[in-house]
Parts: sequence; C-alpha cells; structure tokens
Amino acid sequence: MDFGLFYEIPVAAPWHERSERDAYHRVIDQAVLGEQVGFSHFWTVEHHFLSEFSHCSAPEVLYGAVAARTKTIRIGHGVRLLPFPYNHPIRAAEMAALLDCVCDGRLEFGTGRSATRDELEGFGIDPNETRGMWEEALDVIVGAWTTDVFSWEGTHFRVPPRRVLPKPLQKPHPPLWMASTSPASHEIAGRKGLGLLSFTIGVPPEELASRIALYRSGLKEARPAGKFINDRAATFTMVHCAETDAEARQNAAESVLWYFRRSIDLIGSLAAWQEGQLRLHAHAARAQPERRHLPAPGRHGRRHRGRPRDLHPEGEALPRGGLRPAPLPDAAVRHRARQGDQVDRAVRAARDSGVSLDPLA
Repeated sequence: MDFGLFYEIPVAAPWHERSERDAYHRVIDQAVLGEQVGFSHFWTVEHHFLSEFSHCSAPEVLYGAVAARTKTIRIGHGVRLLPFPYNHPIRAAEMAALLDCVCDGRLEFGTGRSATRDELEGFGIDPNETRGMWEEALDVIVGAWTTDVFSWEGTHFRVPPRRVLPKPLQKPHPPLWMASTSPASHEIAGRKGLGLLSFTIGVPPEELASRIALYRSGLKEARPAGKFINDRAATFTMVHCAETDAEARQNAAESVLWYFRRSIDLIGSLAAWQEGQLRLHAHAARAQPERRHLPAPGRHGRRHRGRPRDLHPEGEALPRGGLRPAPLPDAAVRHRARQGDQVDRAVRAARDSGVSLDPLA
C-alpha cells in the first residue's frame, strides 16, 4: 500500500493580495517534504469558480513547479476534467505529455467529468452530456499519444490528420485513472481498465470494500480504454495528526465541519439544478399540444424562442389557477436519491467525528 498527498487547495477568506500565492507555495513546499518523508504520490483536483473551497484551476502549471523541485514522487491529475470546453482533448494530451517529459515519466493521468453547478453552468456544459464527452475525449487523448499522425471523427470532436506533439515519455502512455463516487461508476472504471480514484467521503469501510469489489469485478471483463489495464485502486480520506486525539479534534474540527458543509452545498446545487431542468423539459413537453396554433418558423411569423410565456421553471402556471407543481420525472427522482445518499454519508461521518452540524454552532 502506498500513501500519497491530495490537495483541493482551499484559500480561506478574507483574502489579501498574497493569499493565493502563499497557498500555492505552501503546497509546493509540502510536496517536496512529502517526497523526503516517503509519500509516493502528489495529487490535486481541477476546479473552477469554487471560492475558498478550491482555487486549483490550472493544475498543470503547479505540476511543473513540483516536478522541478522533486525527483521520485509521482504527480497525478486528480482529476483532469475532460468535458469540453473545460479542456479540449488535444490540449489535454499535449499538456500531459509535456509534463511527463519534464518530470521524467512520473505522471499519473486521472480523468473525470465534474459535479458542481458552478463549474458546469459556468462553462456552458450540459451535465447530461458529460459522460459521452469524457469517454470520447479519453479515446482522443490515448490516440493522440500513441499514433504518429492522428485523426478523429466523432460525436463531440473532429480532428484532421495531425502529428500531436510532444509524446509522453512513459510508453505506451502514462497510467490512466477515473474518478468514481457512485457504486456504478466503480464498476465502469474496472470495465474500462482504468485505475480507480474512489472519492467516497463519509462512506464507511465496509461500504468502501463492497465498492472496491465492484471495481475488481469490472476488471475481470475489462476492455481497456488505454493500451493497458491499470488495476490500482486509490481512496481519499482526511487525516490530521497531533500529540493527542483531543488536540487533533480541537485543531481540525472547524475545518472539517466547513469542508463537509461546503461539499454538501456543492452536491445539492447540482442536484437542484438538474431537477429544475427536468421539470422545465417536462412542462415544455406537456405544453406542446397547446402550442400547435403558433406559426411555423419562416412562414407566417417569427420563430418563437425560449420557454413558453405561460410556464414557470418550478411549476405549471395555469390560466386562472395559479402555480401547480409538476410531477418530478423518474430520472430526477433517482438522481436526487443518489445525491441524498452522498449527503447523508457526509453528515454521518461528521457526526461520528464528534463535529456538530448545527448551522448555528
């Protein structure tokens, strides 16, 4: 078993002009020290717009600085966001390959889709399309790394014949990983032959064991997305060491509580956003028969854009009956249930740590 370092890079407000500079330099210094004391890996997230929670929006730049000051610790994207326009897969391939050359073949390439409204909406990404974009982008990246002259014609990306440079130092390419939160995604990672990055905050050890088993089961039927199977599994937890348990609790309780609360807010924001979208689509579909009288585009009137005037994003506005909530589609019900499970686990973990979840505490 290896032990690595994992960073969100939070920067607490109120900020001063050197807040982010100091945060990044502390992380670099900790990576150097981590290598000296025996940590095997250095990982960070890629996040955007998440004030205080994570200011790590350009991890590839940080990795270059870490690579220059270390020799053996492996440097991992935890993860590189693949839906476009976070990163075009050709640019992701180029940046990762260059980093692999600079760090002498120490890159671990973790991939993911993103799971917050702030990020997805901020980049104009439909959350329902992220899995397809992630899968295709990963295929493009592997092809760009392992093909002399590469071309691609797919659903989301088109690349004319080009020589993508540089190529990574590790052959055939750096180890590939996938971020996983739900049980189903653990099995998907195995079936794709990807290393598992199990982000399971609040999941008890016995539940984590069952998820690792799902991953191992998927590996037995793997059709690798890369040129080889990466069968390693990693999981994430928070640790703070002090002279006594009481001192550790005193030092870390406020920060742990803040992290759980912020995580819950981010999880809930995506679920609520997707629920609202599904409600709106359901309203629009039900309203179609009532809109048949509208002129066809280009014939007797202008094209009607946007949502119907008589609809409200959170319910159905009746002509004289006020607002009537629409039934939630099954997909939204299932999604909300999954998100609720994650929140419940986070809350239980906080309480088990002796941390109050009272918002006034």
